[in-house]
Amino acid sequence: MAIGFMLLYTKLANVLSKKALFYTVIVPFIAFFGAFGFMLYPLSNYIHPEALADKLLAVLGPRFLGPLAILRIWSFCLFYVMAELWGSVVISVLFWGFANQITTVDEAKRFYPLFGLGANIALIFSGRTVKYFSNLRKNLGPGVDGWAISLKGMMSIVVLMGLAICFLYWWVNKFVPLPTRSMKKKEKPKMGTMESLKFLVSSKYIRDLATLVVAYGISINLVEVTWKSKLKAQFPSPNEYSSFMGDFSTATGIATFTMMLLSQFIFDKYGWGAAARITPTVLLLTGVGFFSLILFGDPLGPTLAKFGMTPLLAAVYVGAMQNIFSKSAKYSLFDPCKEMAYIPLDEDTKVKGKAAIDVVCNPLGKSGGALIQQFMILTFGSLASSTPYLGGILLVIVLAWLAAAKSLDTQFTALRQEEELEKEMERAAVKIPVVSETRNGTFAGGSLLN
Repeated sequence: MAIGFMLLYTKLANVLSKKALFYTVIVPFIAFFGAFGFMLYPLSNYIHPEALADKLLAVLGPRFLGPLAILRIWSFCLFYVMAELWGSVVISVLFWGFANQITTVDEAKRFYPLFGLGANIALIFSGRTVKYFSNLRKNLGPGVDGWAISLKGMMSIVVLMGLAICFLYWWVNKFVPLPTRSMKKKEKPKMGTMESLKFLVSSKYIRDLATLVVAYGISINLVEVTWKSKLKAQFPSPNEYSSFMGDFSTATGIATFTMMLLSQFIFDKYGWGAAARITPTVLLLTGVGFFSLILFGDPLGPTLAKFGMTPLLAAVYVGAMQNIFSKSAKYSLFDPCKEMAYIPLDEDTKVKGKAAIDVVCNPLGKSGGALIQQFMILTFGSLASSTPYLGGILLVIVLAWLAAAKSLDTQFTALRQEEELEKEMERAAVKIPVVSETRNGTFAGGSLLN
């Protein structure tokens, strides 16, 4: 679905204006979520082919259990896919694409971290909304479909918020002046879908940016899954596990909020390149400590026992710190850095490159980490046995991430300098008055640029 959307988006970007493209993409999402709450879910007993799925399962056998399970509840699966795409498409592509269009690099350093702060605040309200409808379902009488009622309420809110997004997009386009851009950007010819993909693959800038996104997805997946396996070993009780995860979420929120307050200072003082390298550096340093405790923790057992800890508990705490610091750095620095990197690009590369990276590379990073772990488990028999090799893979990926960040910093700085130079040349290209003498001895003004 993600790759199919990216191909369609690239095609539409060639034929539609930016405004038309925005509405063409977001309106189907709004319509689907409204239709799911008021039509698809209430009619699910009639539109799900459960009898057909049972017959096909009897004929095809258990090997096709997965695909047939999707067919059995296809509308629920489609809802999940659309909800996943909402984050990649509407937030990453549409929102950040629009922000990149109306924001300069200097403004982005100040405001992009605040956008992330706003997103984290929005999570509080969405969480309370879900909690409200969960409590509502508990208090309904017998025979009442609580999910149907709560879905209608939540999907109504989603539709209203979607329409509010459309209105705000229209209002900003109509009443907010765009920042002054260089008028000398290279105009690229309109390209077909395959030509666009070839162009993006051939762009070193886009490849480096894609490397950052894929490397983050794989790295955090490798670390998080390994850490959670140790966490379950340390806290086998569901209540203890849930309690620890509650504390973990609170600590992540506090660290993210703090880092977002510091991020503007980091951008102003040290620049884009330093900010872009903080996330992989944090992940690398904490990763060394985490995997070291897992692999070589037994000799440290007597020392750790003096502090009332076991090697496993120490690994859990270090892994928690790694996830907390990595995610807070990601939200406050990595995401703003990634979005700023699009700003100096020409419009064609910006639109198509962002679609390719956010819609394809984001899921690719997550699935890539999962595929690596599945391969390791099949090869070595268990996640614990494959841990040393996962640590080595993580090291290679983070080093590639740092190399891509360094390369991208050089290109980003060059593009910014080029844009600033072109702006200065445009400002200098004002009409220069030329004085000439007429036949009667008076002087007339002229211009070199007339």
